[in-house]
Amino acid sequence: MELSIIITSYKNPELLKVCIDSIKNNLALDGFEIIVADSATEEKTEMMMREDYPEIKFIPSKKNIGFGALVRNGYEISNGRYVLIINGDVIIKKNSIEKLLEYIKNNLNIGIVGPKLLGFDEKLQFSCFRYYTPFTVIYRRTFLGKLKIGQKHIDNFLMKEFDHKSIREVDWIQGSAMLTSREAISKVGLIDQKFKMYFEDVDWCRRFWENNYKVIYFPDSEMYHYHGRGSAGRSVIKSLISNYLTWWHIKSALVYFWKYWGKPLPKHN
Repeated sequence: MELSIIITSYKNPELLKVCIDSIKNNLALDGFEIIVADSATEEKTEMMMREDYPEIKFIPSKKNIGFGALVRNGYEISNGRYVLIINGDVIIKKNSIEKLLEYIKNNLNIGIVGPKLLGFDEKLQFSCFRYYTPFTVIYRRTFLGKLKIGQKHIDNFLMKEFDHKSIREVDWIQGSAMLTSREAISKVGLIDQKFKMYFEDVDWCRRFWENNYKVIYFPDSEMYHYHGRGSAGRSVIKSLISNYLTWWHIKSALVYFWKYWGKPLPKHN
């Protein structure tokens, strides 16, 4: 089989249905399978998958097990030579998967390739980034990000000087949509299970670079993404008190920085 599509889902059957239907309606490829790995599965989601999509492999989970565990569960029952990992809030456009697949097949040194992500208003969502530093977290989580030095740092992290219209090697791409190969995963390994939420994609892409695979932002392929930044957009005090997603982000950042403490960043163009 050429392609396995692993959809990671969490408590949003309505968007999941739109995601699945977009694949079925827009992917013209023989030899692919869809696997849905669901976290904290609710009865509504399970019934929808059983009744509307009996041909799709469905992996429910009673607990919220995290992105990395969902990917692992899906990968373990997959058969494709290539593996597309997408969130259940991603909507596929026509030819978007085929373009990613053709590109990675023609460039054997590529480990991960990701599409341009758009909001439903057709506006660009930043989905390729430079590596985090501790200052990145501080500037994004405190009032210091509003200062000139903080804004400059965040703009650099988001690669705002780049027009996002051309193919480019990048430090890492957002885990919402990424295509890789079974061969590359066999060398790099799956997502580190120490990351339950946030930084899984940063760490994984870094490991691909460390194993001499390139990570590529590929804007010729476009997908829609319903993206809600649950851990941002509030004052730091309110967030720390009431927003558990912020705590998860900070915890994952600490895990990431400890893991790579003293290690040089992988070099690339």
